[in-house]
Amino acid sequence: MLLWLITAGALAATALAGFSAPRPLRLNLPLLAHTSGLLAGYGVTVMVALMSRAPALERGVGADRLARWHAKGGRAIVCLILIHGVAATAAWAIVRGTSALAATVDVLTMPGLIAATLGTLIFLAVGAISARSVRRRLSYETWHVLHLLTYLAVALSFSHELAGPDLAGLPLVQVAWSLLYTFSFGLVLRYRVLAPLTQLWRHRLRVNHVVDEGPGVVSIILRGRHLNELNAESGQFFRWRFLTGATWRSSHPFSLSAPPHQQFLRITVKAVGDGTRMIHAVRPGTRVLAAGPYGAMTNERRQGRGVLLIGGGVGITPMRALFETLAADGSELTLLYRASSIEEILFRDELEHIARHRGARLIFLTGPSSDPRNVITAQTLRTMVPDLAARDVYICASPRFSATATTALAQAGLPRRQLHHEEFNF
Repeated sequence: MLLWLITAGALAATALAGFSAPRPLRLNLPLLAHTSGLLAGYGVTVMVALMSRAPALERGVGADRLARWHAKGGRAIVCLILIHGVAATAAWAIVRGTSALAATVDVLTMPGLIAATLGTLIFLAVGAISARSVRRRLSYETWHVLHLLTYLAVALSFSHELAGPDLAGLPLVQVAWSLLYTFSFGLVLRYRVLAPLTQLWRHRLRVNHVVDEGPGVVSIILRGRHLNELNAESGQFFRWRFLTGATWRSSHPFSLSAPPHQQFLRITVKAVGDGTRMIHAVRPGTRVLAAGPYGAMTNERRQGRGVLLIGGGVGITPMRALFETLAADGSELTLLYRASSIEEILFRDELEHIARHRGARLIFLTGPSSDPRNVITAQTLRTMVPDLAARDVYICASPRFSATATTALAQAGLPRRQLHHEEFNF
């Protein structure tokens, strides 16, 4: 439904370009410039709305899918902006009978074009740092701060959109276009700024204590007020911002590693970078700004009869919470946990206690991934869980392990609608 709505908006933007073009309508450079420009402007509002963290989107679509759509859409918008700029300049050069350089100078003197050009440069820079090869070299904190420059780029380009030939002289269309931008940025203000601040004041979350769970992993127990009002569920996550001098600048998505309690929440953090290492050092009493809950990997998504939970490494955190609370008969509940070594198994005592209490099955796969006993294939999954195709499967693991497991599940005959997973890599 959401994709159909987005597509309808894109078609409307395309139709607007055709409506504003000179008659008779011709497939030429000016039409290409107008169409690509309007689609880029419309696409920006869609990308902003997708990442607004509106609960309806987060629950209905899923945070990881929204992030993938945002990444693909962002690349498309950068391409459309480049096409718009090149086509518009080339069309002007043809009309004026001048060189490309002279046409570029002429175009930049038009109202709002210098600001729009600066916005374009920012878009290109953000697109460059978002390329996978570059992104791997940046910390999450650095990438996140630079990515926020996109909002500045949108602001710089907006006046050019309203003054452009497609909207100029059409006051109703200009109002509608402005309202579209107001709505998308209003979602950001509501859910990325005001909601976390409101929750900070209402729930007064603080670090209660920190527990060492194993090599490079700690659990942080947070205490607060009226936490039942958050309506959080096992399998969901929050974006946590620890308000210390070293950690307040960025938020991190961590799943609940235990079922939510009306006074306590627990998350488990593995030190994988500078940001997470600093979180390990937070002290009891530290205030915490939490945005959420987010995520659609909950009991509500179930389609089948039984459940298979697959966790890899620290990805066991939401699986551990679901293992305790999913509304499934114990005989039809299995948790498969992949860890590099026995020492790196998290919550072992808790998991074994839950398995005994619920009569559920618990499977550990430990050791090198090259070990034949640890290879995940359709055959091994069917051997472990003979009624696999009738179950729902929840996965939280590294992208590589998730991809391997997803492929094996499909080959084993698991219907796509019964697979639920989210990834938090940036």
